[in-house]
Amino acid sequence: MPRLFQNSVFALVLPALLVVSNNAGEKTMTPRVVQQAGFAVIGISARTSNAKEMTPDGVIGKQWGRFMQEGLLDKIPNRADKAIVAVYTDYASDHNGEYTYVLGAKVTSDADVPAGMVAKKIPAGRYAVFTTDKGPAAKVVPEAWMRINSLPKSAVGGDRMYGADFEIYDERAADPQNSVVDVYIGIR
Repeated sequence: MPRLFQNSVFALVLPALLVVSNNAGEKTMTPRVVQQAGFAVIGISARTSNAKEMTPDGVIGKQWGRFMQEGLLDKIPNRADKAIVAVYTDYASDHNGEYTYVLGAKVTSDADVPAGMVAKKIPAGRYAVFTTDKGPAAKVVPEAWMRINSLPKSAVGGDRMYGADFEIYDERAADPQNSVVDVYIGIR
């Protein structure tokens, strides 16, 4: 496992954002909109929902624990970089429905998928990119998702696609207590 993520323990609850204070002291989020190239991810997956993640039956924290304890990042072939990618895809409806959570890495080829892992293609398109505050990943990422899910479409940059959303855990997330994470939300 790369030094970047050694001893990292992420107990994430929900699928994060730029949080700034306005003059009234209220927190607001302002994304940047990018045209993102498509890519492939290989990792472990589980089906869940935000409602399930609010209970002891939530799977995201368990996926992170397994990913770290079993050193799965090092078992992913053809990695494009050292970042961990968390993907939310195969939405049943919107943020209230079930989705597939994939925890893994971007790859240059998804032709060689290890046993027990899956490959997912992330489509090219427009994405609203939110950057979390710096802080404990287990706190700032779920808080960001709760805010993103409550934003009007005008604040997100367009209608959400609910096709694939993802988080990038790069060198800024090496310290799980002082992490900064980018969250990409697919938009029309």
